[in-house]
Amino acid sequence: MTMLGENIKKLGFGLMRLPQQDGVIDLEQVKKMVDLFMQAGFTYFDTAWAYAGSEDAIRQALVERYPRESFQLATKNAAWINCQTAEEAYAQFDTSLRQTGAGYFDFYLLHNLGEGRTKYFDDYAMWDWVQEKKAAGLIKHVGFSFHSTADELEAILQAHPEMEFVQLQINYADWDNPAVQSRRCYEVARAHNKPIIIMEPVKGGMLATPPQPVAEILQAAEPEASPASWAIRFAANLPGVITVLSGMSNLAQMQDNLAYMHDFQGLTANQQATLQKAQEALSQIPLIPCTTCNYCAKVCPRQIGISGSFTAMNYLTLYGDKKMAAGQAEWLVNGHGLKPANECIKCGKCEEACPQHIAIRDNLVKVSRELLGV
Repeated sequence: MTMLGENIKKLGFGLMRLPQQDGVIDLEQVKKMVDLFMQAGFTYFDTAWAYAGSEDAIRQALVERYPRESFQLATKNAAWINCQTAEEAYAQFDTSLRQTGAGYFDFYLLHNLGEGRTKYFDDYAMWDWVQEKKAAGLIKHVGFSFHSTADELEAILQAHPEMEFVQLQINYADWDNPAVQSRRCYEVARAHNKPIIIMEPVKGGMLATPPQPVAEILQAAEPEASPASWAIRFAANLPGVITVLSGMSNLAQMQDNLAYMHDFQGLTANQQATLQKAQEALSQIPLIPCTTCNYCAKVCPRQIGISGSFTAMNYLTLYGDKKMAAGQAEWLVNGHGLKPANECIKCGKCEEACPQHIAIRDNLVKVSRELLGV
């Protein structure tokens, strides 16, 4: 039995973080990156209606310069972004067709399902609508991208077995992370026989500069290999994967990725052992042991975004990247209508409910001081 996309090479060009110059996408550099990518035999490009300027850039850099049948183009529909009606959500498809000039999409995704976002696709009957687009020949393959729990993924796949593939956040740092649940989501998709496209294999660039103990392990094993190469190869080595998206932002990143992925045949036993050591080193870094069960949230009188604050704080501890961690806090706390850590009134009800016995109040003070600066 053949798998969807089995002839697609295991590196995809993610177009979310294209190079910029003076605040706009550097189209000439994008063209050079596209040329290198195509010349090396890679063909999968991933954009989205929500990636500002990306669809227009890939029209000029790829669609207008290469035969349409020589590449696969994926884009996404984010119905939960400012759509008040089904018609507004459907219009994203027409906009994507116009901006890319592609004529059709090889892969079309209902984007970022999970939590309250799935409701928009249900309410607007988009599961049926996207099948109509496929029947009309405007889409070849239909799937969805997902950011939530394995249980929720299970429910969606049970409700919509017609989905042909799923796109998941998978990397060696998140593999056993109780908040992201990479391994569990991967296992759910595999149990439903859904091919997987992997996003965020380098965790937004964080694994390109991993914590020092991890970097030392990787460098000792392969002094010439970049840390990012380990992250990409970890993801590409998993069975059932169509391709691994790398959000390359410059020519140097493209050249690095092509250098080790052009003839990738899988990880050796020694390489897998090295990554296991790297994961063990990550696990030794002192993190807040929050499992995002959110029992604390059920009893908090102030609706503090406790688990989101702790996830963001763990980002800061692991990677020392305050901007990235603050972005996580913005999304996981403010973006979910919750209050920031500094608004905690220290009533202690959360600690009574916490099955991990976390000193929640003390850790919220730490978040306020080290991440929020208040």
